[in-house]
Amino acid sequence: MNSTCIEEQHDLDHYLFPIVYIFVVIISIPANIGSLCVSFLQAKKDNELGIYLFSLSLSDLLYALTLPLWINYTWNKDNWTLSSTLCKGSAYLMYMNFYSSTGFLTCISLDRYLAVVYPLKFSYLRTRRFAFMVSLIIWVLESIFNAVMLWEEEITVEYCDVRKSNFTLCYDKYPLEKWQISLNLFRTCACYAIPLVIILFCNQKVYKAVQHNKATEESEKKRIIKLLVGITLTFVLCFTPFHVMLLIRSMLEGDVNFVKSGKHTYKIYRITVALTSLNCIADPILYCFVTETGRSDMWNVLKFCTGKFNKAQRQRKSILTMSTKDTVELEVLE
Repeated sequence: MNSTCIEEQHDLDHYLFPIVYIFVVIISIPANIGSLCVSFLQAKKDNELGIYLFSLSLSDLLYALTLPLWINYTWNKDNWTLSSTLCKGSAYLMYMNFYSSTGFLTCISLDRYLAVVYPLKFSYLRTRRFAFMVSLIIWVLESIFNAVMLWEEEITVEYCDVRKSNFTLCYDKYPLEKWQISLNLFRTCACYAIPLVIILFCNQKVYKAVQHNKATEESEKKRIIKLLVGITLTFVLCFTPFHVMLLIRSMLEGDVNFVKSGKHTYKIYRITVALTSLNCIADPILYCFVTETGRSDMWNVLKFCTGKFNKAQRQRKSILTMSTKDTVELEVLE
């Protein structure tokens, strides 16, 4: 398929995406590795929230590891020089991250809603086993929904007659193909709009419950409110601009008459694609550095990695100096 050429867009991508993606890679990879450790520790404490956090961090990390490929692509002005398989795999993991993230963020909001508003009534929905099953279902469903990208042709040659230069595009083509339009409409409704409504509803109910609960300390109220605001802002700022533009593209690019005049819409859309990658940074900050248990667990991980973790918890032996010449090894009982 030959796409309509947008050479000026390739120039914008050449500067915008490498800057944003390099920043995301530097911050998100170590942050999400730490987040995986933190969420694993939380899960071991029988905290069901740790299961959702682990899945969210894993999704972010997998996407962040593909960003160097997208950096290479955009640095070459949207010219894919690698194999078609890598193009499909990178696009697959990108969209897996987008919609598994919205799913896990929704699960976390629902979990906090049940914990605060109905602390005793729905306790069976807040077990580690239930969280594991829900997370597994999300992974399986997202894998199936995005599998279409693995068998559709993702590589397209774009012919630009002005400078007689060609670009080998990976996935993001202009205009959209019919199968992409149908898939995008489904994604926007089922994987963005519905989770957004659930998150806003849950956070609003939790906010009211916290405000009217006199037994909750002020410091705890502030922490919960910050978390609610952080969840909402992350979801809205990272995913709303992208899905608004995705919806506009999907509705208008099916019209042949619009294609020639819709290049400005495509430019705005590409900027929103870059913004979505920031969720890889926001997620570990929200759920592992803002929450009290997350901070303490992360601090333990950092101390362990730097060799400053409490030696009494890591060693079963200590050496006691009995004299200037003799030492005695004693077994330390735990």
